[in-house]
Amino acid sequence: MAAHPQGCTCFIIPSKMLRKLADETDNVKERHCLLDQVELSAHLRGQRSVAPVVMGLVAATGEKRRTVYDAQHKSSLPGKLVRSEDGKPSTDQAVNQAFDGAGATYDFYREVLKRNSIDGKGLRLDSTVHYQVKFNNAFWNGQQMVYGDGDGDLFLGFTGAIDVIAHELTHGVTQYAVPGGLVYADQSGALNESISDVFGSVVKQWTLKQNVEQADWLIGAGIMAPKVGKALRSMADPGNKELTWSGDDQPKTMAGYVEGGDVHTNSGIPNHAFYAAAIALKGNSWDKAAPIWYKALSLLTPNATFADMATATSESAALLYGADSAEQHAVQAAWKVVGVSA
Repeated sequence: MAAHPQGCTCFIIPSKMLRKLADETDNVKERHCLLDQVELSAHLRGQRSVAPVVMGLVAATGEKRRTVYDAQHKSSLPGKLVRSEDGKPSTDQAVNQAFDGAGATYDFYREVLKRNSIDGKGLRLDSTVHYQVKFNNAFWNGQQMVYGDGDGDLFLGFTGAIDVIAHELTHGVTQYAVPGGLVYADQSGALNESISDVFGSVVKQWTLKQNVEQADWLIGAGIMAPKVGKALRSMADPGNKELTWSGDDQPKTMAGYVEGGDVHTNSGIPNHAFYAAAIALKGNSWDKAAPIWYKALSLLTPNATFADMATATSESAALLYGADSAEQHAVQAAWKVVGVSA
């Protein structure tokens, strides 16, 4: 049997953001709640390395299978089954949003990139909503999607943001599409996060039928209260706190690269490279830029660096559009913009 690809428990809200919000709040109860969630995140990450492989979740080619469970504010996964592929819509908005978001992501990968679900083999898309009480996060745990409700004060819920759903499910795509998966640390970890941001944004643009000029290029817009910020990250202008939130420390180019930095921080560099490539290629991000980035995944190794991604995307552009093509030049120029290539 083939080795299971390297997965990760990957959260949409970085622990450092929860810590910063805990430091800034005057509410003792809120501070303890945020810090407890930081600890839980660390615990869940540790669990992933020994998580069992769930077998028997493969659907027939081309068959979409979604299931949504309700954790009923507990920690046990997956929880109570509340909606399946042929079931009727729920009276619970979070259930329907998780179901529809998984469907939109599946449809994008199927229709645009000809990929059959997350693993390319029809993996069933399992989601759990109402995880724990007022849980300020959503994550992919290597096998399924899990959503907290947010505390209603700092975070307003996670199932309503299609880019958040597509971001997390794309961690699963990366897990299977990159031979051996991407190690979740250093530049390979930042690439892992960036690939999820890239396809999270593209799925959002595809769903809204927005071209590269119309798109906001924001990740997580709408999941946090206005007092916290407008979005988690900007691919158009990483680190621009006016567009995102007060703790946005993403560098835009290698000049700001943080050695040993958080994967959610340094991902700003490859994020901006994709943005630059998509803008140069014009039109819709899913027409050329996304297929180039997607094809590059199979050319990476587990410890891939930004330079490796630059090479892989240049190679995939040549494979798709020809060596010395305008598309390849646009991709190569994008990596120069962020200082990865000379």
